[in-house]
Amino acid sequence: MSATTLASSETRPSSMVPMLIIGVLFFIFGFVTWLNGPLITFVKLAFNVDDVSAFLVPLVFYFSYFFLAIPSSSVLRRTGMKKGMGLGLFVMAIGAVLFGQFVSMRIFYPALVGLFVIGAGLALLQTASNPYISILGPIDSAAQRIAFMGICNKIAGALAPFVFGALVLSGIDSFDQQVKAAPTPEAKEVLLNAFAAKIHMPYMIMAGLLVLLAIWVIRSPLPEIKPAGANAESGIGHAKGGIFSFPHLWLGVLCLFLYVGVEVMAGDAIGTYGQGFGLPLEETKHFTSFTLIAMLAGYLGGLVLIPRFISQQSYLAVSAVLGVLFTVGAYVTSGHTSVGFVAALGFANAMMWPAIFPLAIHGLGRLTERGSALMIMAIAGGAIVPQLFVHLKQHFNFQLVFMALMVPCYLYILYYGMRGHRVGQHAR
Repeated sequence: MSATTLASSETRPSSMVPMLIIGVLFFIFGFVTWLNGPLITFVKLAFNVDDVSAFLVPLVFYFSYFFLAIPSSSVLRRTGMKKGMGLGLFVMAIGAVLFGQFVSMRIFYPALVGLFVIGAGLALLQTASNPYISILGPIDSAAQRIAFMGICNKIAGALAPFVFGALVLSGIDSFDQQVKAAPTPEAKEVLLNAFAAKIHMPYMIMAGLLVLLAIWVIRSPLPEIKPAGANAESGIGHAKGGIFSFPHLWLGVLCLFLYVGVEVMAGDAIGTYGQGFGLPLEETKHFTSFTLIAMLAGYLGGLVLIPRFISQQSYLAVSAVLGVLFTVGAYVTSGHTSVGFVAALGFANAMMWPAIFPLAIHGLGRLTERGSALMIMAIAGGAIVPQLFVHLKQHFNFQLVFMALMVPCYLYILYYGMRGHRVGQHAR
């Protein structure tokens, strides 16, 4: 079946098949992205490094979005969204091979390069798939479609720590004790080498599956969409101008930057947060899954409520208020209760991306790809905010640092949901 070009809402065919295909891609996003939480624990032990070095995992992964989103938009203008998605999957496969190989050899920085390459492939995929699903149907219901994508994403994300834990982190507490009790440095190295080698086969299998998926996407009936027609500037009363003439986009870029920061803190940093209370590694390795289960509940709520009972911007504001309340709850409690409040942030965070992204790119017309690339660059928030946490917690109480970082982020997200998304727009 040849690809069809969609230039306006009147020419859109049924979106069910494209949604299912993009849903598979979002499942892959979720599985690969939410491996970062257990990978922090793995890297800390396998390479015998401290928290600061272990948190280079999310740093390099999310920085790849910052550096490669704009080049990705240029690639997509040449390849189209469909072939661009396939190319992104191929790039991810190369990164998986590099990461698995260098980790099994226990060479730290080249292994981080492998993660960067995986992130580069994801940057290309995200730059194509997020605007694609946003303009596949009416922009006012985009959050509902992205919520469906989010369910696919977070089911995979919730599975990832359990799969990784079973294959790689099984018996990690007893292994940690063995390493500490090793009689000689040589014996310790033998143990760590065997532990690191456990990651090689899973990542080689992942690379093979990504290649097969890339071929499937390229050969699929996924139609092309021309954003200039499907997301016209006239919808927001905008006549002409460059990318800087859309203030709601730039406010949205900052909003998404802060959102990804709080999402990664609630998902990837929750294990380190729990370790701050002295909870065992065997327990904290699964904490990321609890956050993602809460996100699944939030997505299901958004899927039912938006736009029938509440607008995507109002739901965003409500979610931000919940984020503040759950963060304060985490600060005033301790132990498992505090960790529970952090996991509950998954519910608050769930519908933020689905609401922020379409609100920010609304009415960009011919500049939709460029605006989407700027939004994908903002994923670098997932690198910056956790780095601030891991550095500041060495000098201050970790719960206080967590709250001081999270609450201002949620307050800005509240502003964007209430007013920021309308700045510069004139059409009703």
